[in-house]
Amino acid sequence: MTSELSTGHGPNAGEGRVPQHVHGHGHGHGHSHFEGPAPVGPTAARVVVGLLVAIATAVVVGAMILWPNKQQIDIPLPFQNAGGGAVTTEAGTIVAQDIAPCGSPSAGRAFSGDPTASAAAGSVIECRRSLVAIESGPNEGTRTLLEIVPGPGQPVLSLGEHIRLVRQTDSTGTPIYSFNDYSRGLPLALVVAAFAAAIVAVARWRGVRALLGLGIAFGVLVVFTLPALLDGKPAMPVALVSGAAILFAVLYLAHGVNLRTSSALLGTLASMVVAAVLSVVAIRMTHLTGLSEAQNTDVQAYVQHVSITGLLLAGFIIGSLGVLNDVTITQASAAFELASIDESASRRTIFASAMRVGRDHIASTVYTLVLAYAGGALPLLLLFSIAGGPISDVLTGDAVAIEIVRASVGGIALALSVPLTTAIAALLARPRIGTPTRQRRRTGGRHAR
Repeated sequence: MTSELSTGHGPNAGEGRVPQHVHGHGHGHGHSHFEGPAPVGPTAARVVVGLLVAIATAVVVGAMILWPNKQQIDIPLPFQNAGGGAVTTEAGTIVAQDIAPCGSPSAGRAFSGDPTASAAAGSVIECRRSLVAIESGPNEGTRTLLEIVPGPGQPVLSLGEHIRLVRQTDSTGTPIYSFNDYSRGLPLALVVAAFAAAIVAVARWRGVRALLGLGIAFGVLVVFTLPALLDGKPAMPVALVSGAAILFAVLYLAHGVNLRTSSALLGTLASMVVAAVLSVVAIRMTHLTGLSEAQNTDVQAYVQHVSITGLLLAGFIIGSLGVLNDVTITQASAAFELASIDESASRRTIFASAMRVGRDHIASTVYTLVLAYAGGALPLLLLFSIAGGPISDVLTGDAVAIEIVRASVGGIALALSVPLTTAIAALLARPRIGTPTRQRRRTGGRHAR
């Protein structure tokens, strides 16, 4: 790792580097031995390595301290079956449909053959009935009947559709089936496979590493972040440790172990801390509760030891990582490329040129950030628009205010991350000014060895 950091090139970070055997071709630039970004001095390399090792050590220690206990937590009421355990679902396929009076004794029961007609003769309530073949579980090979009264919010089932059925038992131990959700396993797998194929086709092995980083990020959230929050650990340290672990894995996997990536990592970590502090201040100033969202009210009702504002804070911090990562790696790459193009450029020149790129990036990324949050809040905004209330009440309500604060905090952290990362990258991309080029190469070469 030290040799790669000292030269600014990892095994997978050769972008923008001219091979060593390529010499001048009469273009008049005067760089007959151009080798890409000038090697950084050994002192700067040691500082970078030392900082990252210290941060990584702090992340490991923090994870050990905050690691969740293996305590038993009762399943929330909406997710319990009749016996108090977890809801069990089975696979099913709709094999027949008709419209008939509701109240068939076969509804929800497992049977073979045809369902029994409704016992309520002359019933004026008609249901859309779906005969479902049960394809898993103890009653596999039998059928059940679903009766659904058409209306708003009711599922619209079609012949041949694959669905998931909730399997519970009544007081006598007889299985009872009801509709749970559509079966999305295969369609989701196809969508994810198309996404992965597109990433790999364009980015090749770097795309593969990026997908691996996504898997690690998801693993961190599932194995550490959520259990720690559920265990009642403080949200801010949990989010910072989780975010730092994700950044180490994602950045180095996708972009290689080199100074360019390390400068982006340092800038992103610093920006994440800024986002965390801003999130705490903003949530307290605006008195956000998060109780406008149904999921949060369920958490408060059934998992009372978990802080809703803590969940908001963790969501703000982790939600800012993606856009910060995008901006910081771009700024680091711009600084290193500028340094490689003109070896005579000073750090100030590299910083000023990279900042011009960064300003354009901020302008476009802010739109991405705000519109992404606005898109997620469209159903809520639609409901408020037909309520006829003042626009000020809509904007200052808890639900919309959460999205406004989230976008604002992310935007501030995004804006600050550009000069911060650019300054770090400019320092690392250019050795100490005043050292002759040939001597800098020899110094970098000795350090690399």
